[in-house]
Amino acid sequence: MRKNSLKNTRVNGEVHRVLAEIIRSEIKDPRINPMTSVVEVEVAPDLKTCKAWISVLGNEESQRDTLEGLRSAEGYIKNLLAKKINLRNTPEIRFILDQSIAYGVSMSKKIEEINRADEEKRTENADEGASADE
Repeated sequence: MRKNSLKNTRVNGEVHRVLAEIIRSEIKDPRINPMTSVVEVEVAPDLKTCKAWISVLGNEESQRDTLEGLRSAEGYIKNLLAKKINLRNTPEIRFILDQSIAYGVSMSKKIEEINRADEEKRTENADEGASADE
């Protein structure tokens, strides 16, 4: 099975959906932030391993605790995944913290600040031009 085959794409999508559901509703670990989402899932073509990129809304401590909680629950999550998805092999899940959403938010804030500063400069220059005409 090729890495980007139709079967692999379907397996990735199904594991992504079920994994998100498990994290949202099945796990009761208090370390796991309720604002945790599964960004992407990549299952190896042999179905033995799986990388799951996780995004956590919160500070670094919250992200670290969530990742620790998910890693400690890997066996339980794998067991639930096996019950919900009928695969030849249930993959070993490796959770990876995804910073792309937080990075995007910080970039948006920086762009907003630059635009605001530009607007203030334009306003100041327009005011100076109007007072020089008088």
